[in-house]
Amino acid sequence: MTQRMDIRTAAPEGFQAVWALEKYVQANVDSTLLHLVKLRASMTNGCAFCVDMHSRDALAEGEDSRRLFAVATWREAPFFTDQERAALALTDEVTELGPHGVSDEVWDRAATFWTEKELADLLLAIATINVWNRTSVATHKQPPMHA
Repeated sequence: MTQRMDIRTAAPEGFQAVWALEKYVQANVDSTLLHLVKLRASMTNGCAFCVDMHSRDALAEGEDSRRLFAVATWREAPFFTDQERAALALTDEVTELGPHGVSDEVWDRAATFWTEKELADLLLAIATINVWNRTSVATHKQPPMHA
């Protein structure tokens, strides 16, 4: 599969705007949680580039490989805290918005773990990875063959 375009060079100002949001969420969301959210959304969206990048980044920061593999089946896997499960559930519902949006059950559960500001930051993190996934999938951005 050949990459169709490079967003960074085709629309540098747009890329920089998304990059600024990325830097914001990196500074405001717990790194371990952010890796799980990014990996889950990327798996759901079928973004090979982002799954590769975020799993390698998480491993480099000391994340356990079993937890990363289990993100695909987080509901059944015993490796996640209740807070991480709330974030993954919110990631699933924001990434795959149904006709009713995010359920009250998922929203209310997430709201028990984070302040309004923290929940807003988490929501921005989920939205940001979805932007990256959609541009990468649409342009056929490929992960490097050798990392």
